[in-house]
Amino acid sequence: MKHDRIPVMLLAIMFLTIGVMFCMNDILLPIVKDLFQLSYLQATFIQISFYIVYIIWPVPIMASVEKYGYRKNIIAAMFICIAGCLFFIPSYLFQSYAFVLLGVFTISTGVTVVNVAANPYAALLGTVDGAHVRLNFVQAFSRIGYAATPLVASHLIFAHGNSPMIHTPFLVLAIMITVVVVLMFVFKMPDHTPAVSEKISVMKMFSKSRSYRNLFLGIPTMFFYVGAEACTAGFFISYITELGHTTQTATTFLTFYYILAALFALVGTLLLRIVKAGTLLGFAGTGMSLCYILVIWGPPSVAPYVLMAMGGFLSIMFPTVFGLAIEGLKEFTAKGSALLNFAIVGGAVFSPLQGLIADAANIRLSYLIPGICVLVVTAYGFSIRRVDLIKS
Repeated sequence: MKHDRIPVMLLAIMFLTIGVMFCMNDILLPIVKDLFQLSYLQATFIQISFYIVYIIWPVPIMASVEKYGYRKNIIAAMFICIAGCLFFIPSYLFQSYAFVLLGVFTISTGVTVVNVAANPYAALLGTVDGAHVRLNFVQAFSRIGYAATPLVASHLIFAHGNSPMIHTPFLVLAIMITVVVVLMFVFKMPDHTPAVSEKISVMKMFSKSRSYRNLFLGIPTMFFYVGAEACTAGFFISYITELGHTTQTATTFLTFYYILAALFALVGTLLLRIVKAGTLLGFAGTGMSLCYILVIWGPPSVAPYVLMAMGGFLSIMFPTVFGLAIEGLKEFTAKGSALLNFAIVGGAVFSPLQGLIADAANIRLSYLIPGICVLVVTAYGFSIRRVDLIKS
């Protein structure tokens, strides 16, 4: 088992920055709401700007990767992310929410390129038998990015008092990404180009997915899962501060939410050795549903801890849904993965619905939206489990 150690390490650091960029949405939403005096619905434009790219770019990105190779697309993605970070300078100077949304959209475009290109590239940086090791290694760094972001970013934003300097963490992030890009040029990252796949329209891809039950049901399940994840984390800080806690306390809870997500992702990997994936997904969804009941109707004193615990259940869901959906696809695997990436747009759909309820009623009741989303994920897990039982 051999690895191209330096390129793999550079990819790992890059994934750390990707984790930071994902988590920044959860920090930004409550801050921009107060800074620009927005409703909850208007604040969710952050989530819309970030997740809408998944319905726009996957096919063009696939074509670009096939034409120019993985390395060039990854480096281009890093430059796109740098540009997105720099948009936060005029957003601060001119107090412009439009520049914030433009920055988030641009960053998400770069992140989408990384999602398409970097994972298969990591698998190729060494011998075949070490591919899974490399993938898990680089993805672990994105979890580190998630866990470190809430406290560090909040400190940078509020370092000079109560006036939020929302551009500061993005400037630090831009510098980090620039260093990674420079090192990628210095160490001459190897290039790999995937085989050109058969051209097929998106509608035909969706039509063909009907031949694969797990995928056909997995696409809407992924749509609802991402909705649950975006809603749960996006309104996390607002919920806890509405209960009377300080922003710093809420940020600490969010940090532990992501630490639990990282730990339970590892636990889920171990459990899959003894428990069928559908069963694990079903019981994780059941636990998550109970958490939503407590968050909505339980004692306010336990709500922050229940919200924190949700990170563990949610972390198990994404890889499990993805793995179940592409199981047995054979030559259709790459296209099935692309369809699942389209479904990530769910984050742009359900957050505004939650915002509407938060404006009309309160944040507690708004958690009905991710609660309903998780019921769909739970049903998918148990439906796959029943099929497995029938086959056995």
